[in-house]
Amino acid sequence: MNINFTGKKNIFLALSTVLVIASILSISLYGFKLAVDFTGGSLWQVKVPGVDAVAVQNFFQSDLKLDVFGVSYDAPSETYSLTLKELSDADRQADFSLLKQKFPNSQDVDFWRVSPSVSKELRQKSIMAVVFVMVAISLYVTFVFRKVSRPVSSWKYGIITLCTLIHNVLISSGVFALLGKLTGVAMDTNFIVALLVVAGFSVHDNIVVFDRIRENLTKSLEAHHNLAKIINRSLNETFARSVNTSLTLVLVLLAIYFLGPVSLKYFVLTILVGTIAGTYSSIFIASPLLVVWHNFSTRKRQA
Repeated sequence: MNINFTGKKNIFLALSTVLVIASILSISLYGFKLAVDFTGGSLWQVKVPGVDAVAVQNFFQSDLKLDVFGVSYDAPSETYSLTLKELSDADRQADFSLLKQKFPNSQDVDFWRVSPSVSKELRQKSIMAVVFVMVAISLYVTFVFRKVSRPVSSWKYGIITLCTLIHNVLISSGVFALLGKLTGVAMDTNFIVALLVVAGFSVHDNIVVFDRIRENLTKSLEAHHNLAKIINRSLNETFARSVNTSLTLVLVLLAIYFLGPVSLKYFVLTILVGTIAGTYSSIFIASPLLVVWHNFSTRKRQA
């Protein structure tokens, strides 16, 4: 089966544009609900088995009068995670004593604090890490394809790689912002790690496709006139490999999402969304963009 990828490039690019715009709107309208890692404060986890969740949450807010930013409940383990302003150990122990009196089976699972200065530093370094990784990957692609200059310069491969990475990260972030609005999930350092994983894995398919394009370009004597045809042939030659490679990861991620620990649920979901977006962009966006850019440059030279 021979698929005309380049012939339908406008449809694929339009779909990606819609997804990116929707992601930007999601981030702009809802923002990110930040976890203690990025806001400073305390995270207290307690287990209260055999009690209605609503009654426990009401007790937190009415009886203990805790300044709670958010409460998440893990039903399988019957564990509550409370995001609070900074809470001292003495106050925590006093509050837990009251909780224990009300619900005798309560267990103090975990407690930790992050100072505002540390959380601010984490925010800055997290943003820098994501930006640095995307730029570094793009420069690496430019370097790897430095011997390819006919008819597309190597630096264009790097720029297009950067565009696809931004595309993948934006879509993953937009979905996470929407989940924050709907489910109250907070962005923590795990989310940043997930974005870095997405950036690292999604570029894999790009390089596989670009390398086949480079190979076919070096064999062709009429690359300048037949770029779209060569790219289309390269995509058809690598399509099955790209999809099968990504599908194996998707199946593993789905298994972890449904059967793994709840604490990894949104971490895995972010990688899952990014993997799907990355596979789509490497096949339907990155290579067709080479054709679009080449055609634009050709028209500009002829004008």
